Amino acid sequence: MDVASAQKLPAERRYADELARLKAEDRGPKPAGWRLSPRAVRRFILGDSTLEISHKFYGDDPLVDRCIVSLMGQQGLMLVGEPGTAKSLLSELLAAAISGDSLLVVQGSAGVIEDHLRYGWNYALLLAEGPSERALVPSPVLNAMQNGKIARIEELTRCAPEVQDAMISLLSEKTIAMPELGAGREVRAARGFNVIATANLRDLGVNEMSSALKRRFNFETVSPIADAAFEKELIAKQVAERMADYDIEAEMPADVLDVVVSVFRDLRTGRAEDGAVIAQPKSVMSTAEAVNVAHAALLDAGYLAEEPPTGAHIARQLRGVVFKDDEEDARKLRAYVDTIARVRGRKNRAWAAFHKAAKSDER
Repeated sequence: MDVASAQKLPAERRYADELARLKAEDRGPKPAGWRLSPRAVRRFILGDSTLEISHKFYGDDPLVDRCIVSLMGQQGLMLVGEPGTAKSLLSELLAAAISGDSLLVVQGSAGVIEDHLRYGWNYALLLAEGPSERALVPSPVLNAMQNGKIARIEELTRCAPEVQDAMISLLSEKTIAMPELGAGREVRAARGFNVIATANLRDLGVNEMSSALKRRFNFETVSPIADAAFEKELIAKQVAERMADYDIEAEMPADVLDVVVSVFRDLRTGRAEDGAVIAQPKSVMSTAEAVNVAHAALLDAGYLAEEPPTGAHIARQLRGVVFKDDEEDARKLRAYVDTIARVRGRKNRAWAAFHKAAKSDER
């Protein structure tokens, strides 16, 4: 595929120039199998102005340090948190910096079987030749073991218990046996191999991890961004990156961006800046969803209205992007509009436009 036509490239290709600069300047000690030193991995994720390395993960810098340290050890890394807190992004960035390859991924679901963690077969070759290395189809995890890289498993708790159990020996023994190829045939992980898994807190209880599997991971909780200024900066940056793919000039005014950030933070935390208590919706009010709303508002304003974005565009996109079919969430949003947004609209044009459009949408 032509790079210019791709909607999204893996991190190692999106940031290839940054990784090359870091590698050229990297003088720190490297764990076996790592492409960059731990200090350079940290700089890649958290940014470094001297080398023009962009800041990619916002929020908890010590969390990044702990993740890097975990991956140097014997245990896997488990990233847990609410949906939309950039667990997958952090996983991808770590794999890209450490291994130069973030594509060794298993997407957890009810349809995942043990073969997705171990190996499968090309059945045409299997029938023609019998079990052979040529007929064997390695999983992303097996590829990572053979090449000393990071394997990523998304939404591990959505996998069936028997699939999760297969992870126990992989993480403890670092070995995959292949009895079909002969007695004693196995693959032992090359140095540098490890696993990063993710799980949403809202999925707890879907397929609860066993205590034996939990012991094979170091758990780190990825929380929503605590600093409003950081969150605003991240939303603005990600929306600008998305809009670069469109043929219109569109920029989010600061006062409209403030509305986006405030709406999501208010509803996420259940408390307004002035201390007023707000009913929290069940919908995910994450930074990722805030980016989606801001992006949709810019597209609405630029392509349909052909005008600068206002609070009205935010209000129109909020329901469709975040609030789906839950009537209780719709009621909570109406209460927020009738109280918090109405009061703020008396002193602020962006909030006034948000309030007016939200009220109109109710009818």
